[in-house]
Amino acid sequence: MKYLFSAILLFTVSIVNAQGPGSIALNVYGGYTFPDRVRLDNYYSDIQGAFEWGGGLEYFVRRNKSIELKYLRMDTRFPLYSPLGNQVNKNNDNGALNFILLGGNNYFARTTDQKMVPYAGVDLGVGWADGPNQSSGAKFAWDAKLGVKLMTSSAVSFKLHAYVQSMISAFGTDFWYYPGWGTYAVSDYAHIFQFGLGGAICFGKNK
Repeated sequence: MKYLFSAILLFTVSIVNAQGPGSIALNVYGGYTFPDRVRLDNYYSDIQGAFEWGGGLEYFVRRNKSIELKYLRMDTRFPLYSPLGNQVNKNNDNGALNFILLGGNNYFARTTDQKMVPYAGVDLGVGWADGPNQSSGAKFAWDAKLGVKLMTSSAVSFKLHAYVQSMISAFGTDFWYYPGWGTYAVSDYAHIFQFGLGGAICFGKNK
């Protein structure tokens, strides 16, 4: 398996180099995402912190601006607690968060030979949660990141960044009574909002 991975990696690097300096890059992501508590009406779930990994293809429309499509995954645990604080899914709380996001990055480079380039980016897309027995449907998701890219003289560079990511899903219904108008049902929403620290190995140079 490791030989197959090495062969795929070398093949990908050769493709990146062949497409011209800096026009496209392959980013391999890794980082740690911290835990978050999600309110589900009277219940709540503590999403555990875990390692997050993924990959993305980044196309540089200009020397300092890019568009990126990426996939991220975090294998974690979703313990669900009742209003009394009792876990109701013991031995059945393993799962994962998945994201497919499309967005843009802006690099704040002052010179073409700058070695440390600050950057920021925002992505929008979909996310879903995998559970032991089923997967949720696609939900709206987004992330934002702020970091620095460490350039080298080769086709390999590195990114270090802090990020926030979120997934929003309708969950249940609240009922509101308005005098003179009656009772109305309003969708309730659950929000996952997590902070993380990570980086990426980047194959390919920007122009």
